[in-house]
Amino acid sequence: MIGVCLTTLYISLLGTVGTRRKVVDKLMAVDALVFLVSALLSFMSMRSRRLGSRFESFAETVFIAGLSLLSLGAVLLAFAVT
Repeated sequence: MIGVCLTTLYISLLGTVGTRRKVVDKLMAVDALVFLVSALLSFMSMRSRRLGSRFESFAETVFIAGLSLLSLGAVLLAFAVT
């Protein structure tokens, strides 16, 4: 998913420099970090015996938030690149 965010960042370079593109760039950079946190929480859930289910629940929530941000970024990118 981080690769998708990076691809979106590079696709946004096709458009003209403007406020919308800057917003998409920042959103995708933050979204890549959200997916990284989700992956770390997922890894911690596999390694932790005592708190595994709690980490798994947090990982799922963060992953869904990341997908939501990615969807928002895709919509903004569609309007930013003309």
